Amino acid sequence: MVYQYTAIGDSLTTGFGALPGSGFVPVYRRMAEGRLRSPVVSTNLGINGLTTEGLKQRLKTSAVYRGAVKNAQIITVSIGGNDLIKAARAAAPRPGEFQAILQKALRDCKRNFSEIMGILSQLKAGTRSTYIIRIVGLYNPYPQVEVATEWVRQFNRYAAGYSSNIIRFASVYHEFAGNERGLLFLDHIHPNGRGYRVIAVKLDALGYGNLR
Repeated sequence: MVYQYTAIGDSLTTGFGALPGSGFVPVYRRMAEGRLRSPVVSTNLGINGLTTEGLKQRLKTSAVYRGAVKNAQIITVSIGGNDLIKAARAAAPRPGEFQAILQKALRDCKRNFSEIMGILSQLKAGTRSTYIIRIVGLYNPYPQVEVATEWVRQFNRYAAGYSSNIIRFASVYHEFAGNERGLLFLDHIHPNGRGYRVIAVKLDALGYGNLR
């Protein structure tokens, strides 16, 4: 059997900051092939800068996204980081409103994420083949900002709440916390090759459900 793997999300999904073939998607794909002992073909639909709102709209309207999700036995979702980054940048000139702006962004992010998971469920409803969904948790791109740390923790708790026998949450927060120098790219925002491998290993460790 050939397994179809669809990766949706932001620049983490595209592998920005790492050499070609070193992002978590190709590394995880190779790990999945070894574990499943079958070919795994990946479709990478990551978009740099994508937010939860953007992913939600694509899943609602794009035939490419919808078809790739419907046909996949393995789905990974990496989203939410840009919601925090955009809110933090918007709030920077207004320190008095920093916390309020980030809190609104978190509420919107959670609502969009809930809709994303609902759309994925709808697209897979009635599918004959078994499938798994893996959510990539967030690390904190602003470790020195306490409000951002709490934002990331709250989002991760919320996303992990979707865990089931089909859906699993890959927590990477603690792996990156304090290890940013070794795991992040020169921009201090995106993972480097080592960081992406950490994500792939966490995904692989969640197993492959009833795919095999």
